[in-house]
Amino acid sequence: MTIFTKILNREIPAKIVYEDEHCLAFRDVNPQAPTHVLLIPKLEIPTMNDVNDSHRDLMGHLMVVAPRIAEQEGIARDGYRLVVNTNANAGQTVAHIHIHIIGGRALGWPPG
Repeated sequence: MTIFTKILNREIPAKIVYEDEHCLAFRDVNPQAPTHVLLIPKLEIPTMNDVNDSHRDLMGHLMVVAPRIAEQEGIARDGYRLVVNTNANAGQTVAHIHIHIIGGRALGWPPG
């Protein structure tokens, strides 16, 4: 069980900004920008390498929800970044797919 599952189960508190039957979004406890929200599916999928055809609708749903959250957070107009890290070398520290929604300031490139 990951820390994100514990957040989903309300065993660990989080500042939730969005929830529906498929996903949950909450503020990152270590924000890298003025707005830093994590969007997670309620289904625990460890990494992008574990996504398969049965996850197609769920993953599409996350991509539809992410811009809604950006709009809600007031960063859609000026710009925001969506980041999905896969495994340790990419910086994934929790084995539960999550999308970082980051904005609120100019973001540099390349990111790493």
